[in-house]
Amino acid sequence: MSESSLPRLGAQAVLGGLPGWRAQEGRDAIAKSFRFDDFNAAFGFMARVALHAEKLDHHPEWSNVYNRVDVVLATHSAGGVTDLDARMARFMDEAAARLGGAAT
Repeated sequence: MSESSLPRLGAQAVLGGLPGWRAQEGRDAIAKSFRFDDFNAAFGFMARVALHAEKLDHHPEWSNVYNRVDVVLATHSAGGVTDLDARMARFMDEAAARLGGAAT
């Protein structure tokens, strides 16, 4: 299924299965902040997620300051949150856990 044909689920529909994620204020998106031991761990997390994002052809909005990575997920072509965002969020949670990351 292409990204443009994914049905919009909405943030509230997926948040129940995504601990630590929250609805992004002002738009249909989900957000989370991750904190790591240091910059190397944070950058390692971003590298793992970037490779997965390329495979899915679905890319996060994110920023990094030292050991923190702030993430926002939404499917732009659907105008909000889809199953693709929930899948990406679960992958991010697993990748962060492997690198000792925690939600902030």
